[in-house]
Amino acid sequence: MIEINLLPGTKKKGRKGGGGGGGASVSMPKLDVSAWIESMRERIREPWLIGGVAVAVLSLAAIGTLYARQSSRESDLEVAIQRAVQDSTRFASVLKERETAEAKRDTVLRSLNLIRAIDDDRFVWPHVMDEVSRALPPYTWIVSLGFTGAGQGQQAVTTVAAAPATEGGKRRKMLQTAIPRDSVRIRVVGNTVDIQALTRFMTQLESSPFLVQVQLAKSERANDNGKEVTQFQLDMLYSRPEPSQMRRVPLAVSVR
Repeated sequence: MIEINLLPGTKKKGRKGGGGGGGASVSMPKLDVSAWIESMRERIREPWLIGGVAVAVLSLAAIGTLYARQSSRESDLEVAIQRAVQDSTRFASVLKERETAEAKRDTVLRSLNLIRAIDDDRFVWPHVMDEVSRALPPYTWIVSLGFTGAGQGQQAVTTVAAAPATEGGKRRKMLQTAIPRDSVRIRVVGNTVDIQALTRFMTQLESSPFLVQVQLAKSERANDNGKEVTQFQLDMLYSRPEPSQMRRVPLAVSVR
């Protein structure tokens, strides 16, 4: 039988056994593993190649880690934004009702404070005359007594407080519920024949809860019906004490 060698340079295989039939046989080339390993060893010996491979591997690992973290953070932020939008929508009506309730409360407080201010200013003049009369010492008399300053109830005050709407995402400042107070200045002009009586008069006026900042504006010698006297002028302020420091009694009037 004739055998044809299709790969030149290879050895011919001998016959197997002594037997019978057969055909053309082809022998495959063998992989030289030892040569490939030796080649890789030669390449790995180059330092720049090793550094480049290491940098590439580390860069890929860092990029993958950062991408995973950013993706996780983005998903968390999206969930937080959705939750915040839902909470804002849920509490929008509650905040609106609260602002309306606060506006109603301020309206009531301003109305009560206005009524209280009018009620307190009804007794400015009686308090002034009562305190001056109580503090007046002997041998001293009043020539003129007056005060300047409008009462609190005479000022224009808006008692209705509107609900505080928002401007540019910020709430408007709530209106003050306190009623503005006007200072009441008192001037006392009198005469005395004893200079020490004037000192006692000023001391007793300063002890009053309704009078503060008593000051001697002028003091000079004068002639009253042929008598030498000391004419003085006192300036002071009217003080509004706290309601807890005042005691009111009913006024009893007998009718015949």
